[in-house]
Amino acid sequence: MGWLTISLAVRWVLGWFLGWRLPALVAAQPTQSQRISVLIPARNEEATLPHLLRGLTQQSIQPTEVIVVDDHSTDATAETAQTAEQSLPIKVIQPPALPEGWCGKTWALHHGVIASSGDVLVFLDADCEPEPAFLASILAVREQLGGLVSVQPYHRTEKPYEQLSLLFNLVGLMAVPLGPRCGVAFGPAMATSREDYGRSGGHAGVAERVVEDWFLAHNYEQAGLPVSAFIGFGQIAYRMYPGGLKDMVLGFDKNFATAAGEVRWPWMLAVLLWLSGLFWAAWCLPAALLGWPLMGSHNLAVNGVLYGCFALQLLVLTRRVGRFSWINLLFPIPVLFFLAVFLLAIINLERGQVHWKGRVFSTRSHG
Repeated sequence: MGWLTISLAVRWVLGWFLGWRLPALVAAQPTQSQRISVLIPARNEEATLPHLLRGLTQQSIQPTEVIVVDDHSTDATAETAQTAEQSLPIKVIQPPALPEGWCGKTWALHHGVIASSGDVLVFLDADCEPEPAFLASILAVREQLGGLVSVQPYHRTEKPYEQLSLLFNLVGLMAVPLGPRCGVAFGPAMATSREDYGRSGGHAGVAERVVEDWFLAHNYEQAGLPVSAFIGFGQIAYRMYPGGLKDMVLGFDKNFATAAGEVRWPWMLAVLLWLSGLFWAAWCLPAALLGWPLMGSHNLAVNGVLYGCFALQLLVLTRRVGRFSWINLLFPIPVLFFLAVFLLAIINLERGQVHWKGRVFSTRSHG
């Protein structure tokens, strides 16, 4: 067995370690009765918002109030919220014009909190689709752990282009520690007490951050409050970027360009090692078939086994992350997509800005 084979085997084993330790939000019931405010930032979300509001009507624990913050949408987002299920205690508000030094989402949620009255604040992105037990579960875990509790939703895909997001979903979870008091937060679904939110500085403390969840987590920890994160398999899902391939590229580019520097280096190193093995496996089989340059064995059977091992690994690891099927077997395609968006993010880091939902955001550090 050559050194290259051993090296790839180590990287493959590392992938199992990184992808297997993804704790899911457990089903539970809170013991305390509290006023619950659900806060939903929504900018041009007329297509996704109905799924979330329908899911909220089916919760085993009903919120005291649901505040939809219409972030100056140019579509029918506000009307969609106002004509939603009458059984939900919905209030639709629109914040003042976006000032300098704020991002749209942080400005929207800041005003949503001001307009709310609950003891517990639950922040949900407009594209989330919660199962009936979700609200009870996240409230129970927050009651147990305190501080900020967040959940990364299961990625529900529908169209072929959405399958290209496979590596972004998996790598985004591999690259961070998860579980109780891990210090990581996911913005799509978060719960906290109003008191802890105030102690952390809230969204005013992360006003200019495009990827506000990372920095909100830092502020909670600096205030001496725990931060916990879980995956949403079986509890909450979302369909990312239903608007098309361009939206998906811009969305992942935004996240790459603004949050990559926040990943802790030991996790980043481990993920890069695994990715290098995956990239090699993506190259080796077509290279052996077509006679392209290839370091190591050109044996078709050996390279076929290597390719099959990584394809099987992706099939197993992604089943709790999102709905990905045939793309796992053709993983060189999402590998190329991943590399292309990564290069675009580097370009935007140099430019100092990214575009998202009709706005321009800075990728420069604000200290």
